[in-house]
Amino acid sequence: MSAKTEKPLPFLFQFTAGAIAGVSEILCMYPLDVAKTRLMLQVGNGGKDQYKSILDVFSRIIKEEGPTRLYRGILPPIMVEAPKRAIKFASNDTYAPMYMKLFNSNKLTQPIAIMTGVSAGITEALIVATPELVKIRLQAKENAGKYNGTLDCIKKIHAQEGIKAFANGLEATIWRHALWNGGYFGSIFAIKDAIPKAKTKKGELATNFIAGAIGGTIGTSLNTPPDVVKTRIQNHNPANGPPKYTTFLAGARTIAKEEGFRALYKGYVPKVLRLGPGGGILLVVYDQVTTYMRAHFM
Repeated sequence: MSAKTEKPLPFLFQFTAGAIAGVSEILCMYPLDVAKTRLMLQVGNGGKDQYKSILDVFSRIIKEEGPTRLYRGILPPIMVEAPKRAIKFASNDTYAPMYMKLFNSNKLTQPIAIMTGVSAGITEALIVATPELVKIRLQAKENAGKYNGTLDCIKKIHAQEGIKAFANGLEATIWRHALWNGGYFGSIFAIKDAIPKAKTKKGELATNFIAGAIGGTIGTSLNTPPDVVKTRIQNHNPANGPPKYTTFLAGARTIAKEEGFRALYKGYVPKVLRLGPGGGILLVVYDQVTTYMRAHFM
């Protein structure tokens, strides 16, 4: 994103570019997402069977479950990644002109970039909450052998918990995506505005990757607490009793009280390792695809 305003691409072009960027990122970084989920679901500290680090997660999964488990649950995010990432960028590009008009601004400013990011995040969360729940159930160690793939997982959740279960964690998902997108797009604007304008194509790619990686790191630092709460909400099985966590703020207070504030950042390392560079991959691929579209189709 930059302060320079361009004629918006048609929504279909935005959607396609976002989809290509999103699938590119997830294919590169997915094992880190599995590690993040395993760490976030660990309640308490220092248990004998708990994972000690990201390397411990990878080595134990490969040793105890097989290397293919590092891609367990990839189908739901792959299926939703296209609309998810497409909506992220398309909504951001759609909300920006709306807020610029609302505040009588002839250029994008950082406050407007943050507002558009938050709005895009809320929109995105409404789409991804249910696939996220299915993904979490498939990734969780305690569910190994319980679900025979994505469709079986969906059928069993519906049969055992009812259709309302697919909305579990929606509120925390909205917090997660609003904070990430606001931090990501808001910081990208500031970073690209501060960096001297690149004079070559390679320089432009480097600028986009750096801005995207820093933006992804900032977004991840902001949204890890709601992600921890969301993950625990979505993995709860009613057969185990009433839910311990129901909303983000209440859940965050409970986790901080019982496990310490640092527990709200469980899974942060694999998450930031994925979404830092992943944010750079997203921005570079999206910008390259939209540049190609502008050059050849408009």
